[in-house]
Amino acid sequence: MDNKFLKLGINTELVKVLERNRIIKPTPVQSRTIPQILNGKDVVVQAQTGTGKTLAFMLPIMQNIDTTKPEIKALIVAPTRELALQITREAKKLSEVNEAKILAAYGGKDVNSQIKKLKGNIDIVIGTPGRLLDHLRRGTINLGKLKYLVLDEADQMLHMGFLHDIEDIISKTPKDRNTMLFSATIPNGIRSLSKRYSKNPVQIEIESKNITIDKIEQIVVETTDRGKLDSLLESIEKYNPFLAIIFCRTKRRAKSLNENLQSKGYNSDEIHGDLSQAKRERVMKNFRNAKLQFLVATDVAARGIDINNITHVFNYDIPQDPESYIHRIGRTARAGEEGIAVTFVSPKDRIALNNIEKTIKTTIEKKKNDKENKKQKRSYKKEKNKNYKKNKSKGKYRKNKKSNKRR
Repeated sequence: MDNKFLKLGINTELVKVLERNRIIKPTPVQSRTIPQILNGKDVVVQAQTGTGKTLAFMLPIMQNIDTTKPEIKALIVAPTRELALQITREAKKLSEVNEAKILAAYGGKDVNSQIKKLKGNIDIVIGTPGRLLDHLRRGTINLGKLKYLVLDEADQMLHMGFLHDIEDIISKTPKDRNTMLFSATIPNGIRSLSKRYSKNPVQIEIESKNITIDKIEQIVVETTDRGKLDSLLESIEKYNPFLAIIFCRTKRRAKSLNENLQSKGYNSDEIHGDLSQAKRERVMKNFRNAKLQFLVATDVAARGIDINNITHVFNYDIPQDPESYIHRIGRTARAGEEGIAVTFVSPKDRIALNNIEKTIKTTIEKKKNDKENKKQKRSYKKEKNKNYKKNKSKGKYRKNKKSNKRR
C-alpha cells in the first residue's frame, strides 16, 4: 500500500480508516508533527485553522494508547464547546481501530451523565477548561496516569482568560506526560506556558501560504455603519451563497442582525455565547445539514466550525486583528474548494484593514455597493448643476453663447 501516512509511521488499520474517509495525503502540519509525537517528543505547533491540526495529534495518540488499561490516557483541552465537539467527531471515526472510549466534557451538558460515563473507563477526554475544572473539583475525573496532554487553539484560550484554569488542570497531570500545544499565533503568554510545562519541545511553524487563503476571493465593500445592512443584503443578492457565515463583533449585534434577516424572509439563525448548549447544537446541526442558509456568529462561538460546503463568509464587522480575519475567512474554501470572503468596511475601520492587508501581504479589492455609487452620482450631478447655475448667474457662460451664435 503506497500511502504517505504509512511513511509517517501511522499503522495500516488507521490508514484504512483515513482512506474510507477519503483522506489520502497528509497536510504539511501532519507531515511535520506526527513523526515527532510518535517518537515521544513534546511539540509547540503554530498553524492556522484549516491546516489539519486535529489529525496531527489525534492519529499518534490513537495509535499509541493502550485501551486495555482502565485509566484516562489522553486529555485534549479546547476553548469552545463547538471545537471540543468537532475534535470528538474526528476521534470517534478513528476509534474503531482500538475501540477507545471517548468523552466530550463541556458546559451546558448534563454533568451527571458525564460523571456516569467517567465511571466506565474512559480512554480519551476532550473538554473545555471550565467543565474539566468542575470535574477535577468534584473528584470525578482522575488525570494521575495521563500520557498525552493537548492544548488546542491555545492563543484563543489565553485570549478568553483561561490561563489560570489551564495551569490548574496541568497541575493535576503527571510530569512525564507528552505535551502538545497547538496555536494560530505564538504570543509571549504561549511561549511562557510552553517553557513552564513542556520538555524541550520541537518548534513547528506552518507558514500561512499553506492555508487555503489562496483559494479565497477577498473583497472589501466600502460603506458606512448606517449603510452596512443594505450593503450586506445587496451582497447576498449578488453572490447568492449556498451556505454562508456572517460574523459580528458582539452577541448583541449577532442577535439584532439575525432578527433583521429573518424579518426579511432569509433562512438564518444565530450562534453566540448567550444560547443554551442544546440550542447551539440544534443550530449547528441545521447549518451542517444545509437546513439553514445563513449562520450569524460571533468569533468565539464560530471556533471549531468545520463544514465543507460553506461558500461565503461575510465580515459584517471587521475583526480587530489579522489572525481573527484569517480564522474567519478560513471557514470557506475547505477541502480544496474555492470561496468568497466579503468584508464591510466603514471609514473608522481603515487602520484594522491596513493591518490585515500587511499581514496577508495582499491589497484586497475595494468596491462600493450600488446604492452608495448611485448616491454619489446623484450628489455629483446635483453639485455640478449647482455650480453651473452659480456660474451662469455671474455671466461666465454668456461669451460662449455669443460666439456660438456667430458660427
